[in-house]
Amino acid sequence: MTDLLIKNGRVIDPAHDIDAVCDVWIADGRIEGVGSFSGVAAQSIDAWGLIVCPGLIDMHVHLREPGQEWKEDIESGSQSAVAGGITTICTMPNTQPRIDHAGIVLQVIVRAKEVGLCNLRPVGAVTRNLDGKELTEMRELSRAGAVAFSDDGRPVWHSGVMRKALEYSASFGYLIIQHAEDLQLTKGGAVNEGWVSTQLGVAGMPVEGEDSMIARDIMLTRRAKARYHVAHISSKGAVEQVRLAKREGLQVTTEAAPHHFALTEDEVLHFNVDAKMSPPLRTEEDRLAVIEGLRDGTIEVIATDHAPHHEDDKRCGLSCAAFGIVGLETMLPVSLDLVRAGILTMPDMIAKMTSNPAKLLNLPEGKLSIGNAADICIFDADKTWVLDKEKMFTKGRNTPWHGRTMTGQVRFTIKDGRVVFENA
Repeated sequence: MTDLLIKNGRVIDPAHDIDAVCDVWIADGRIEGVGSFSGVAAQSIDAWGLIVCPGLIDMHVHLREPGQEWKEDIESGSQSAVAGGITTICTMPNTQPRIDHAGIVLQVIVRAKEVGLCNLRPVGAVTRNLDGKELTEMRELSRAGAVAFSDDGRPVWHSGVMRKALEYSASFGYLIIQHAEDLQLTKGGAVNEGWVSTQLGVAGMPVEGEDSMIARDIMLTRRAKARYHVAHISSKGAVEQVRLAKREGLQVTTEAAPHHFALTEDEVLHFNVDAKMSPPLRTEEDRLAVIEGLRDGTIEVIATDHAPHHEDDKRCGLSCAAFGIVGLETMLPVSLDLVRAGILTMPDMIAKMTSNPAKLLNLPEGKLSIGNAADICIFDADKTWVLDKEKMFTKGRNTPWHGRTMTGQVRFTIKDGRVVFENA
């Protein structure tokens, strides 16, 4: 007997080029079939009018465990993820202590298995203590379970160290993820440098801080023949550099966060600290360039850069407030706006959250393959609802979408054949 039958849904699996109204059936926590089901099921979900796809993957998440569990821990972050239809999260290494040795990699993986809500794939640090000076033992971190390497939260600022990281990673095919920021150009900045920063009277962060770092890294990537990924791309110049690198045949990839293609620097007018992040929200021209990058395939992945903070870290004025917003529970509805606008097809959008990040990180998730773990997201693309930050599952309340009407809502999230989230 099949354990769970999902029937009559629009099944979209970009990895297998599936887009059809059909059934998905599950046994022993694994996908047993996709098509027309004629057997007997112990449990069923009628997904008529809903979209059924692989569980979403967010390859850029900041959880605060270990070290700052009052901001977020693995349990609350996992609950937030599955509420957003996400069954796999890749966590950045800027915890305390840093994820810069194998013991911490194993610790967070074990803790996530104890929670049992979603897959946690750690991203290991490129340098010890994220200080940009000495490389970590990347091979050891990889063997422990790290799926990529980054100093995110900070850039790998030293050119010589970045060159060594790329050359070493090229030997094993590791992906280096860069938070592209020249700290000498952005030091002291709180928002995008331009009209808004001038109106607010606060120091700005110029686009050249992002663009110049990417230009340097692309040159080093060319020499090293390495795999290089730009995190949370935000500027027109950065998108164009990645586009040109791809045309050259370099192994350069990138991701966009929903806030960078949905919002502009105008959100920080009136000193809105919940719209402060790094890289900052930029101009309408930059936003449209990110959207075009998503449309033409320059940007392969949508990822949240989920960064929860305690209220005390935000309610201290724009200049000193912490950078970052939460995003796990809003990634899907915000991204669906691209589909409604005709910028992406539904399969294209889903690919940027499933098969594309899975391919970059060599993960088995992100597809409805027979025998794969049954990690599935079922959502209503047309359901409207109002976001109340006090009702979110994350501990962070730092979202610029509070009180706004969202369109698109997760109905069920299934992990290993179990319903781990249901929104009736």
